[in-house]
Amino acid sequence: MQIPLLRLQCGVNSYDWGKVGQESAAARYAATTAAPDFAIESEKPYAELWMGTHPSLPSKDVETQRTLLDLIQDNQALLSAEITERYGSQLPFLFKVLSVRKALSIQAHPNKKLAEQLHARDPRNYPDDNHKPEMTIAITPFEGLCGFRPLAEIVHFLQTIEPLRKLVGSQAASEFEEAVKGNENSEDVAVTQRNKDALRSLFTTLMESTPEKIESASKDLIAAAQAAPASFGTLPGDVETNPGDPAELAAIIQRLNEQFPNDVGLFVFFFLNFIKLEPGEAMFLKADDIHAYVSGDIIECMASSDNVVRAGFTPKFKDVDTLTKMLTYSYAPIEEQKLQPTDYPYVVLNVPAYSSASSSMLYDPPIEEFSVIKTDLNRTGGKATFDGIPGPSIIICTRGRGRITVSHKTEEVQEGYVFFVGADAECIIENTGSGEGEEDVFTTYKAFCELTGKEDMVNGQ
Repeated sequence: MQIPLLRLQCGVNSYDWGKVGQESAAARYAATTAAPDFAIESEKPYAELWMGTHPSLPSKDVETQRTLLDLIQDNQALLSAEITERYGSQLPFLFKVLSVRKALSIQAHPNKKLAEQLHARDPRNYPDDNHKPEMTIAITPFEGLCGFRPLAEIVHFLQTIEPLRKLVGSQAASEFEEAVKGNENSEDVAVTQRNKDALRSLFTTLMESTPEKIESASKDLIAAAQAAPASFGTLPGDVETNPGDPAELAAIIQRLNEQFPNDVGLFVFFFLNFIKLEPGEAMFLKADDIHAYVSGDIIECMASSDNVVRAGFTPKFKDVDTLTKMLTYSYAPIEEQKLQPTDYPYVVLNVPAYSSASSSMLYDPPIEEFSVIKTDLNRTGGKATFDGIPGPSIIICTRGRGRITVSHKTEEVQEGYVFFVGADAECIIENTGSGEGEEDVFTTYKAFCELTGKEDMVNGQ
């Protein structure tokens, strides 16, 4: 059996929303192990580095140029018998780096049953039959939209953003306000369902607005944001639901309008949580959860799928009817959308690592296909020894220099290098930087799959 450590060559997709040229982390990482004909173009946007076996952009072994999928199919012990039996001869997850310059579409990813239906009906726009729960971890400061806001905040914006109320119509706005009044935070199951039904009705009304109405409302919205940014979206006095930074809110709305003029996404913004993540902070999105990315570089891990249902902030195919019907309409504060990491227990740090407050943190969403470990080795000579995992792993370095050792094979590691580690293999990583300090921190992210009993969960529910 071949040593279960492969350095990978990973492709990068160029989409309009990606960061341009060398500004794109996805492009820089791809360039470290690129094919001979790849060079970063200074004016070209680079959006997504893909690491995995998905047929749309499969990773290759640097040495042999064979795809990772081929190598796994030839040697299924690299996955483990259990994971091969459950997911077939492919990675159950897709690992990515995204570099976001302008907003990605207002979107959701279908659950397994819906994915099968969409793929059968429209394989061109829905290229596979898998669900796509996903997790986002910030590499740089990140902005995004994630899940519906608490209902009191939506009511607040219906009362303070006149163009929004005009767009959905006074009757629909009043019906929503009346339906949820006094019950915005109720935990009663029946009341919560009525609230979700009311939210569904109002949101569907918004999404079905005509282009002419959206254009007219957009002009009024931008005029309001420009005229009084310091009080944009606020009520007089110390009102709990007033936005924390009205001027920032006004600026973001104007920025989004410059990227996508007269788009319904400008108004969807007032329905969704605007979330900021600092490096290392994360959020998890179940299938059927609405979201959009606004700016920043992120690590993203998801079930191995490329299915997206879009309805705004995009020139691509929009499927408003499917989106409005599929959403969970769950509503919650921003903090509940975040995923808190915990210490990873199956790693041993040596003295230089331990004494420099190095860490291995586990991001463990409530699904089976993937988890991610972020390791920071803060000092030269710092070393982390990971127990073998009964499933496959992919590791990317996002900062510093080091080494990786599996069995008797050792490889040098630098920013952008990507490695596949087979099932059950002990893995050692070591910081070989030049000294202490922020520049010499050695950071890796490791996506992996092991079956632990969560496999009966569907989309984290």
